[in-house]
Amino acid sequence: MAQYPRPTPEDYAYHREHQEYHKLENPLRDLILGGQDGLVNALGIILGVLAAGGSNHILVATVLAASFAESLSMGAVAYTSAMSQKDHYEAEKAKAKHEIEKYPAMEAEEVREIFEQKGFKGKVLDEIVDTITADKTIWLNTMVTEELQLQPVDTRSVLKSSVIVTIATGIGHLIPLLPFFITFGQSGLIASVIVSAITLFAVGVYQALTLVGSWWKMGLKLVAIGLIAAFAGYLIATLFHVSAG
Repeated sequence: MAQYPRPTPEDYAYHREHQEYHKLENPLRDLILGGQDGLVNALGIILGVLAAGGSNHILVATVLAASFAESLSMGAVAYTSAMSQKDHYEAEKAKAKHEIEKYPAMEAEEVREIFEQKGFKGKVLDEIVDTITADKTIWLNTMVTEELQLQPVDTRSVLKSSVIVTIATGIGHLIPLLPFFITFGQSGLIASVIVSAITLFAVGVYQALTLVGSWWKMGLKLVAIGLIAAFAGYLIATLFHVSAG
């Protein structure tokens, strides 16, 4: 007798209603990757330009130019790195296929060891091994996912991810720049830092609420990481400005 009864119609209805919460993709990662990078980079440029005595016009032009260049760069990096992972998956899968064809007995034994470690034994284990090794496609996929711990990479998801990173990076650059369209100098700098800190904190809170973790800890963590990285650029620019003076 099975340990658990078959699902009821109510079980199926609940599963259909809530299955959208279990997602393999995490667009929030791409939003944070691009948005935080763009915001920190722009804030660092702003601090550096002001430390070097640059004008409001130079500041805005520099950030906009950096926004365009880095947005495309970040999107391209996201795409190429993911496609590199896909190439790695395909290469390892080809090796696994070759091993199955050349050393079937050894590979079948590896299947046995994999499921033995999962707690299967005796006749049940024999049936699992026989079932898997009877189909070369299932056998290959089992070796790739269970032994190599690799998952296929969807090209469409990769393209979607790179687009999200590109757009998020561009938006991230604009956030610290917004105050300088209505003010300049020290007032603009203070407003820019405040707006950036609030945005980083909000992103951290949203990340914690939608995933896991303490909302205030995550918010403060992103603020600390972002502002420290941005002010590092400010310190470098200040040092160069002082030495040049």
